[in-house]
Amino acid sequence: MGEPGSLVMGVRARSRSCCLRRVGMDAEWLLLEDGNEVTIGRGFGVTYQLVSKLCPLMISRNHCVLKQNADGQWTIMDNESLNGVWLNRVRLEPLKVYSIHKGDHIQLGVPLENKENAEYEYEVTEEDWERMSPYLAPKSDQMMEKSKSLRTKRKFSLDELEDPGAEGPSKLKSKINRVSCERGQPVKSHGKGEVASQHSEYLDPKLSSLEPREKTTGAHVYSGPAKAVKLHHKKEKASNPFASQSSLELFKVTMSRILKLKTQMQEKQKAVLNVKKQTPKGNSKKIVKMEQELQDLQFQLCAEQAQQQARVEQLEKTFKEEQQFLQGLEKEQGEEDLKQQLAQALQEHRALMEELNRSKKDFEAIIQAKNKELEQTKEEKEKVQAQKEEVLSHMNDVLENELQCIICSEYFIEAVTLNCAHSFCSFCINEWMKRKIECPICRKDIKSKTHSLVLDNCISKMVDNLSSEVKERRIVLIRERKAKRLS
Repeated sequence: MGEPGSLVMGVRARSRSCCLRRVGMDAEWLLLEDGNEVTIGRGFGVTYQLVSKLCPLMISRNHCVLKQNADGQWTIMDNESLNGVWLNRVRLEPLKVYSIHKGDHIQLGVPLENKENAEYEYEVTEEDWERMSPYLAPKSDQMMEKSKSLRTKRKFSLDELEDPGAEGPSKLKSKINRVSCERGQPVKSHGKGEVASQHSEYLDPKLSSLEPREKTTGAHVYSGPAKAVKLHHKKEKASNPFASQSSLELFKVTMSRILKLKTQMQEKQKAVLNVKKQTPKGNSKKIVKMEQELQDLQFQLCAEQAQQQARVEQLEKTFKEEQQFLQGLEKEQGEEDLKQQLAQALQEHRALMEELNRSKKDFEAIIQAKNKELEQTKEEKEKVQAQKEEVLSHMNDVLENELQCIICSEYFIEAVTLNCAHSFCSFCINEWMKRKIECPICRKDIKSKTHSLVLDNCISKMVDNLSSEVKERRIVLIRERKAKRLS
């Protein structure tokens, strides 16, 4: 008959399934089963438990949720995690559903210092079950069942120790149960029952000191060894770091003794049955003796099993305490690592602030220097502007005093110089000579007129630097005088 999950395996072998492939690793892939919600985190009760070895608090207790929508499309949701979920290098908003597709990149948490990538990075892919199954990570419930099975394997009940081929196993079990409940029955050692007396060699002296109570009173078979083992375990845990290992060795030795007693009891039972068949009904002394020996073996086996059960319970308790202790150490180590990271981040923040303050001071010094340069440049510009205005004023004075025609009170237009060295506009002196042929200034007779190109060029260049009104008025005068001359 095949395994219970063989049908499921067969169906999966012929199908393709979605999974989150761990980037850079051929292990710890996360299977996305159709119709099932997948939860990821470091706490209990999630589908896949991720506990970071580098930073234990990187993954939140319930970090994210993956499930299919009504159309069968897989989606992902950040369940308000501390360090976030990243889809294609973009951080997701908490409690908001996003669709994922084949080839998408999913990142849980952030990269640590001096590392480019985060610890948990996955790629959405679709693979055949045969190729994918060797690399899948175990689910949280599978790991819990595995740990439970390991614990239950350490518990050996009377039913597990019985041989299916022995005759009358149900009768033997009922006899042992009945004998274990009776009080005041002495346990004798005859013949092969000497094995029970030998188990004190493997026990601690404190445990062997409790044997008389076990032999005299059946009710103390369960309480005495359990208390002794508990006290002994506490002292061993404080003094000897290898207490758990020695307890396991003692457990193995006791199990071998129980198996030997069981074999002896089965052989004795067979011998009793054979004697009953061969011996006449009247001769029952031998049968009574053998039954007494069988009863002694049953008492010994019951006592060994009771002690063994107490040891198993104590071992489970010890393992649980050690597991809690290790978890506490891991938690403390994680908190210390987080404190170191926070201290380092605070130190970097302070260094950055100091550097920013230095840069701020440097920039302020540069701005002050630039302001001084601007002020100096502004003063120089004002000085140059004042000088320019002074030159223009002086030039205007020169033009008004020296280069103006005394007749029209305008700048010379086609200046001419008379024989007396006075200058006038050509048009103005011609109009003057129509009335009088003498200089308007010195009253000397006009004998000659000379055109002065130097004055015309000088006046033209100086007028170019004057206002536009002066230029326009000069151009209008020139046009009017040419028109009058032609007419």
